[in-house]
Amino acid sequence: MSFAFRPVDPVADAPLLHSWVSQPYARFWGMVSSTVRDVEEEYAGIAASGHHQAFLGLDGGVPAFLMERYQPGESPLAEVYVVQPGDVGMHLLVAPPDGDPQPGYTTAVMQSVMSQLFEDPQAERVVVEPDARNHKIHVLNERVGFRPERVVTLPAVDPAETHKEALLSFCTRADFLATLTPVLAAARPASEPAGESR
Repeated sequence: MSFAFRPVDPVADAPLLHSWVSQPYARFWGMVSSTVRDVEEEYAGIAASGHHQAFLGLDGGVPAFLMERYQPGESPLAEVYVVQPGDVGMHLLVAPPDGDPQPGYTTAVMQSVMSQLFEDPQAERVVVEPDARNHKIHVLNERVGFRPERVVTLPAVDPAETHKEALLSFCTRADFLATLTPVLAAARPASEPAGESR
């Protein structure tokens, strides 16, 4: 696995993104009934917003996931919690697998996304608000250091619903790095003292 990120091109990438977001597994993305044109308009709006960006995650140059980064203070989250300096919002959607799912793949994607977000020295805490019913993403979030705060009510993502019950969760830089410690320790040369890190 070799991950890289590039900005979404709303026109060129719309057909690919539509093939992901319109599948049943992506129902919490709220675009199962969307058209390619709907997807193009959604990502053109994000690109023009000034406070929300979308990126394609590439695995060996092949599109493998979609990551969105946004400023919580410019989102509906500003109505449900006190936004702090250094907060950054994130959404993630992994592409459907071509064949059998790879064990640990989604965790590796999430670690890559979190590392990318924390490359910004001003980012101190990542904020997520997945649907409270999306238990798979809650497990993944906790695996990389997120701590659930509480369930909050947000505007609906799915046009068929009136609102979204979301599990507001936070991950500090320190909490994320702490989840990587066992991996780093296993990779450390035997001669390196256990109490030091690089």
